[in-house]
Amino acid sequence: MKYLLYNGKTVTGEGVTEAAVLIEGEKIAEITPSDKLDEDFLSHYADARAIDLKGRFIFAGGIDAHVHFREPGMTHKADIGTESKAAVKGGITSFIDMPNTKPATVSAGTLAEKLALAEGRAFANYGFHLGATNGNFQEITEILESGKDGISKKDFGGIKVFMGSSTGNMLVDDEDTLRKIFGIKEKEILVHCEDEQTIRENLKAAEERFGEDIPFGMHPEIRSRRACILSSIKALETAVALGTRLHLLHVSTKEEAEMVRAAKLSSSNITAETSVNYLWFCDDDYERLGARMKCNPSIKSADDRKALRQALKDGIIDTIGSDHAPHLAEEKDRKYPVCPSGVPSIQHSLPVLLTIAAEEDIPLTRIASVLSEKTAEMFGIEDRGFLKEGYYADLVVVDMDSFQTVSSEDTDCKCGWSPYEGERLKGRITDVFVNGHHVIGDSEFISEIPCGQKLIFGK
Repeated sequence: MKYLLYNGKTVTGEGVTEAAVLIEGEKIAEITPSDKLDEDFLSHYADARAIDLKGRFIFAGGIDAHVHFREPGMTHKADIGTESKAAVKGGITSFIDMPNTKPATVSAGTLAEKLALAEGRAFANYGFHLGATNGNFQEITEILESGKDGISKKDFGGIKVFMGSSTGNMLVDDEDTLRKIFGIKEKEILVHCEDEQTIRENLKAAEERFGEDIPFGMHPEIRSRRACILSSIKALETAVALGTRLHLLHVSTKEEAEMVRAAKLSSSNITAETSVNYLWFCDDDYERLGARMKCNPSIKSADDRKALRQALKDGIIDTIGSDHAPHLAEEKDRKYPVCPSGVPSIQHSLPVLLTIAAEEDIPLTRIASVLSEKTAEMFGIEDRGFLKEGYYADLVVVDMDSFQTVSSEDTDCKCGWSPYEGERLKGRITDVFVNGHHVIGDSEFISEIPCGQKLIFGK
């Protein structure tokens, strides 16, 4: 089909422009500034379905490069189908899933299996990161150099390195292996930075003090700022020395934001991500939400939140990843030592981000950059992430004059809850297009057909 979206405002990293967007098949065929349209322009597009946006804003669909969709191995709490549907409802049209599934995605074979699981089931475009371990450097090298078992470097986004504990055997604590991985130039090296020894010592002290009844307010003391800072210093210093294309994930402290600011002066290859969880919540919320905001790294102080918002505004934060990590409510209701870390957030990341932008006077051009453009550029995602003619028509339309209050009834992820329940957020997502298919209209699904395609990574 053809669609003509008119009387809207396109938002890119370069500016906001009143324009009409013509979608033809899977691609954006034309973007025409409104002042170049004559009074009878609709007659020129008689074969297209015309949609009057009434001044609403058009962004390139979000690309979330940090999700945990739990498939394979943990599908009782989430799967590719349910979570990609929630993503689309929230204006995220592409996702890149992390490797800490069961089994972990640390080989060509396990990556091929995940790609097969997504085909025909994903509502959003799909991609996956490859995980590093202490023992799979040779496997990664073979895939990068010549491909293996039908998998090449175009088939995955980046290489994820856990410098703190994680699901499965994915902690990389062998120094020689770590330097070899940081020496890879073909891909982004994505790092989860928390110092394992510091966390273990803090947890032991908390257990000695509280036994099994550790208050959830202790989480930022256990997964402490010191643990984050120590690990991030190591990652940034190694990356600057080796020229690594380093992407520092879920930055949670003001110190790390300043470290990134400084590291960027020494290396253009350093980038940083945070999630809206760290931009919205602070340690004051543990008393109210408890387990429902337990995530790793921990959410820290109001001062950290303020600094991260400023870093987003200044361009120090390059991307927003939801770190969508759902667990069932009954799993989160356990005591602290056995309560899993992670929160569902992909459906509400964009409205939360838009609300923060309004509060902090962050221009929408910055939102367009962190939402999709910088992620597409970093990972070399072919023909996506920008509002450009010839690119795939992955689009999200937002009514910035409307508000929504988050409720569990409106949450589409399988776990059925959100830490944002009760929050009043700015910006109602009215329409979403995925590969030219109009899947969300008037904020509801109008197509139940999964039309996500495999992402191709050019770098």
